[in-house]
Amino acid sequence: MQAVADPPFFYGKEGCSVASYWRKTWPFHLLVLPALVLCIIFNYIPLFGVIIAFEDYQPWLGITKSAWVGLEHFRTLFEYPDSKQVIWNTLIIASFKLVINLFVPIIFALLLNEVAKTYFKRILQTLVYLPHFLSWVILGGIMIDILSTDGGIVNRLIEAFGGKSIFFLGDGQWFRVTVIISDVWKEFGFSAIIFLATLVGINPALYEAAEIDGATRWQQVIYISIPLILPIVIVVATLSLGRILDAGFDQILNLYNPLVFSHGDIIDTFVYRVGLNNGQFSFGTAVGLFKSVIGFILIIVSYRLAYKLANYRIF
Repeated sequence: MQAVADPPFFYGKEGCSVASYWRKTWPFHLLVLPALVLCIIFNYIPLFGVIIAFEDYQPWLGITKSAWVGLEHFRTLFEYPDSKQVIWNTLIIASFKLVINLFVPIIFALLLNEVAKTYFKRILQTLVYLPHFLSWVILGGIMIDILSTDGGIVNRLIEAFGGKSIFFLGDGQWFRVTVIISDVWKEFGFSAIIFLATLVGINPALYEAAEIDGATRWQQVIYISIPLILPIVIVVATLSLGRILDAGFDQILNLYNPLVFSHGDIIDTFVYRVGLNNGQFSFGTAVGLFKSVIGFILIIVSYRLAYKLANYRIF
């Protein structure tokens, strides 16, 4: 049998040369170019500023002339009394958000999938998706009004049933609960889309066969729907690990106040207050870099777990 030579290394898609391939696809690469340029300008060039974390940065001297202090700011991070509390607050709030924002959308998707009336299902979907598209600047103002101890509708209802008014945004423990519940309310409808798409893709013949065998709707959910969406649940859960230190900067910045710093201040808001408001640019950058490195490690771990548990990979 005559051996067939391997194609030269400069051959691209479908046996065409690289030059021919680029002649055919250059319009598509041109479409990507603006996004690539913006990504380089706003995501990669600013990385040069990470050097500030290792300097005693003085704005009038600039990055290149400020004194080098090495890991001094990172040592301060772990010695600073507020830093440990901020990291703990971030882990508590983010962990509860990730867990509840995983299970609530799954339950909602399973329930919505059982709704027979198409028009009612669409109306319900629209209503629960809507909060996702509102910024926390708007929702923060609304929540401050409705949770106010001075005429807020929630406290009025509590008092109407014989309870005492609750300072939701001024009491540390209640603040955490308020932040977590309000975030779930805002995001669960939109987060359920991926689970709804998975449920819609299930072969209807499986439900028909189960119904013929006498399975109830509840048994069909338990033995068909849940097992078939379990792989995507594992993927979503593992990929969420990379966001364990993202507790919601926009939300907390618009809701918190000095009364709840001990329970509600997270890494992002701490960096904002210390780095920008107090002018400690180097220390704020060090805290932000610490968070970014931990997040990067967790993202790598989460992708490895997603591949091991659900055979999920990007490329």
